[in-house]
Amino acid sequence: MTTHDIWNTYADDIKYFILSKVKEPAIADDLLQETFIKVHTKKDMLKNDEKLKSWLFSIARFTVMDYFRAQKTIAKLPENELVDTDFTPEHTEHDCLRSIIKSLPKKYRDPLFLSDIKGMKQADIAQQLQLALPTVKSQIQRGRKLITQGFMYCCDFTRNDSGFLVGEIKDKKDCKICH
Repeated sequence: MTTHDIWNTYADDIKYFILSKVKEPAIADDLLQETFIKVHTKKDMLKNDEKLKSWLFSIARFTVMDYFRAQKTIAKLPENELVDTDFTPEHTEHDCLRSIIKSLPKKYRDPLFLSDIKGMKQADIAQQLQLALPTVKSQIQRGRKLITQGFMYCCDFTRNDSGFLVGEIKDKKDCKICH
């Protein structure tokens, strides 16, 4: 299916979805365009055409989230969707992530930190670490895989059919890495 076909089939649905989140037609139009730019550039990554519609809505949802982050705007939730703000978990996925990253070998930890935490471009990382760009790219990818494996080991996460990690963070005393 071409981007034009996808647009003709789903653009109205996606626009109404985005409009329900941002409430301003001009911004919704901009975000719709941004969504379809992403669709156009990434459509070859979709392996199962039966999941096209949910994939499109996921891209739209993340595009809206990125917009709100950039605007530093907090979406107001209805009262019935608010979570108890007094509850602060003692142990979170951030604790696990921090421990997993600390346990990575330095050759994976440094490029991964600079790329995914600091937001540096991989070419700049290669220059800073005085490594070849393909080396940096492979170290970052390997570091990401090690983080996935770390969550699977630390908190017994599993991968679902789509390849995403699923599971619940355990109490700190039950984690294999964080304890």
